[in-house]
Amino acid sequence: MHVTLIQGIMLGIMAIICGIDFWLESFFIFRPLIVSTLTGLILGDVKLGLTTGALTELAFAGLTPAGGTQPPNPILAGVMCTTIAYTTGSDAQSSLGLCLPFSFLMQYVILLCYSSFSFFMGRLDKAAAAADPKPIIKINILCTAIVAVAYGIIVFSCTYLAQDAMNALVNSMPEWVTHGLSVAGGILPAIGFGMLLRVMMKTKYIPYFIAGFLAANFITMNNLLPVALMGTAFALTDYFSASTRKKEIEDAVAKINVSSSTGGEKHVGI
Repeated sequence: MHVTLIQGIMLGIMAIICGIDFWLESFFIFRPLIVSTLTGLILGDVKLGLTTGALTELAFAGLTPAGGTQPPNPILAGVMCTTIAYTTGSDAQSSLGLCLPFSFLMQYVILLCYSSFSFFMGRLDKAAAAADPKPIIKINILCTAIVAVAYGIIVFSCTYLAQDAMNALVNSMPEWVTHGLSVAGGILPAIGFGMLLRVMMKTKYIPYFIAGFLAANFITMNNLLPVALMGTAFALTDYFSASTRKKEIEDAVAKINVSSSTGGEKHVGI
């Protein structure tokens, strides 16, 4: 399959929007699951976008920015995983392994932007000291625009201009390399999910984890929708239980305050 000029431009525009969202972390549409789905929609294969998006999302589940550090870029991973699978005909696992260099490329571009934007800090300090918001607003808009344009240019170049080179590269790969990429692509989601559990896993969540593991591996089902619904039920149960406990605590505190304001209990001998 071939990416047309219009599709390349649309992918670039989508990357600009998702890049701004990643820069501001507003609506989290920069996650690979959404980015890959939108890419599949633009390319005319939504099923492929959902498949590659789910796989890439698991691989990047535990990779989030912390302070000034930047993980491999999830937007380029989502776009290129779907695009590579679409243009070369490779499976989702192999495409996930092939998309990682593009993700690393955008990671370094973002780090370069961070380093370059440090030159604006002196002017921003002066504007803050003078209580003048106009330079601060202009510089923030300028920095956001630079990052957005970088996303658009890189995604357009990688998806449209470089697609013939990608096809030639994939077709020239020996079978053992392709098999290795497929194996690596299959392992990466498990690693990403393991990193996420390392951060989020708490003792009280272990029963839910065991229940989901048993349902996914030992109960015959056509898809994972029943597991998702079971997870929703567990989440609602935990939410309503927490709300009930919170209300009980608030009522108990209110009773104690009322008792204190009325003098409390009368003790003999006082």
